[in-house]
Amino acid sequence: MFQQLKNIYHLFQAVIANVIYGFPSRKIKVIGVSGTDGKTTTTHLIAHILQSANKKVSFISSVYAQIGNEKYDIGFHVTTPSPFAIQRYLRQAVENGDEFFILETTSHALNQNRVWGVQYEYGILTNVSHEHLDYHRIYYRYVKTKETLLVLAKKAVLNKADESYRFLSGKTKRKSIDYGANLKRISTQFKDVAEYNRYNYAAAYTVCRAVGLTDKDIFGSMTKFILPKGRFELIYDKNFKVIIDFAHTPNAFLNLLPSIRKKYLKNKGRLIHIFGSAGLRDRTKRPLMGKASSRFSDYIILTEEDYRTEDPNLICQQISSGILKNKPFEVIIDRERAIRKGLSIAKKEDIVVVTGKSHEKSICRGHTEFPWNENEAISKALSL
Repeated sequence: MFQQLKNIYHLFQAVIANVIYGFPSRKIKVIGVSGTDGKTTTTHLIAHILQSANKKVSFISSVYAQIGNEKYDIGFHVTTPSPFAIQRYLRQAVENGDEFFILETTSHALNQNRVWGVQYEYGILTNVSHEHLDYHRIYYRYVKTKETLLVLAKKAVLNKADESYRFLSGKTKRKSIDYGANLKRISTQFKDVAEYNRYNYAAAYTVCRAVGLTDKDIFGSMTKFILPKGRFELIYDKNFKVIIDFAHTPNAFLNLLPSIRKKYLKNKGRLIHIFGSAGLRDRTKRPLMGKASSRFSDYIILTEEDYRTEDPNLICQQISSGILKNKPFEVIIDRERAIRKGLSIAKKEDIVVVTGKSHEKSICRGHTEFPWNENEAISKALSL
């Protein structure tokens, strides 16, 4: 009942915001990007390609909003902001003379009516894996919420090979473009790109071709693309390496960790993984995260990650229940101490991977947001 009232409230806000700002999405081509993993990389990559082709573009991602040449912080733990913020940014983009607007669109935003009134030219679904089942309850409902974007869009861009495809309606499938069909072309062109990121590249390639760009335009700009902050980001590379990433789902671990091993370890050194799981969020994924990490990590340190009002020790216990037998791990709740420990035990040719916080600027303990900067915490630990 509370959620229904909340959704009605957001719908009311969205209607008012559209009226106040003059339904700006009708005057610009909006590309929506949704999915469990890969949304941010795909959003930034599309923006980069279009900008490289001299198109005027603005976008909103979980890292920041960029409207024209201005960057805006969208708030703590936010991907798709409030209806008023969305419509305000869209109006600014229209007044800036932009042709395209890329909007990273979450299932929560779709379900809660926060994107009501947005007219999408293209809707991209990167994938749907185990996440947010505290909110959607079952995988099918999670997929159907994501499908809302595809129904709203004039054209749907999706991967037929993803598990979610069989749950999508015939209406969506009839107007869809399969970006998975371009994966081989991307893999041939970009052998150094992590395999899971090739899917994001394929999605971006597909939509950019659809809006009229050539292979020369697209591939030329892709070679110059730098991943968004906190995505497969190598921040230290001396005797050992340190990488940070936003990965916080079992599927993300299953993609990220073997890619790191393949690129950097090559049977030398250890992979030390430091991570936790957010409180008051999907509890069912926690053992799966432990299992996924233990398949590819040599040593695991479980720590805090926005535990909110949950017991962080219990969260770590739930994660550890999935860790494979005989895989060494320890629990250090304080994230700074966990990072210090991971770096202190790293030896030559090891790699330390810290996931879950990435670009975020705060960490939630109880009801309070405390300042947090993953890069600074690692730099501080390295200087001790």
